[in-house]
Amino acid sequence: MVELEAFRVFADLKPDSLEKLKGMVRRIDYGAEELIYMEGAPAFGFYLVFSGAVKVVKRSAKGKSQILKIIGPGGLLGETTLFDKGVHNAYAKTLVASTVGFIERGDFFYFLERNPKVVFRFFERLSIEIKSFQNKLAERSYASSKERLARLILALGRSGVELSRGELAEMAGVSSKTAIRTLGELESRGIVSINNRKITVLKEDYLKRLMEPFPAVVDDAVII
Repeated sequence: MVELEAFRVFADLKPDSLEKLKGMVRRIDYGAEELIYMEGAPAFGFYLVFSGAVKVVKRSAKGKSQILKIIGPGGLLGETTLFDKGVHNAYAKTLVASTVGFIERGDFFYFLERNPKVVFRFFERLSIEIKSFQNKLAERSYASSKERLARLILALGRSGVELSRGELAEMAGVSSKTAIRTLGELESRGIVSINNRKITVLKEDYLKRLMEPFPAVVDDAVII
């Protein structure tokens, strides 16, 4: 469990401003696999992940799913609709039991008028996230499925987040068969060990050699 001062976008706030912001946060406890918001639903504010892990998923018209990112403690959720006042372009669902805070847009805009440094922190974060998604899009064009899975396995290993093989495939943009086959190969060669959903990296250097550097990282709370 993290507290509000652990969120990077609020790093410049003075104690009195932080206390005012805390009064705007409505905390909600979710169980595992609970929906936080639906794709296409109106957005009335944004969310803060205090504990647990949340996946943000885009579903195609044909029913295929793509996990866009995973948000852990200290990460923001639904912030991309904060300034355009649109609808959510993906849905958010907990992976495990999580505590999430909600801040209503109007209250937050009133707060931003008195704490403009937070606006720059928000735009800094959004800019870094855009770069990360651009890199991931490029990775889809030139990287093999093994490279994509290697990068994701390393990121998951550092965060402690556990995904099913199907979720791993969705996030890496590969088929479930490819994910299962690649994981089996890595396990048989002693690169990783797998116990149910938990993947433990045994030879990190080997996985690093498989992939090209992925320079833009949003922060420790976000996996893209």
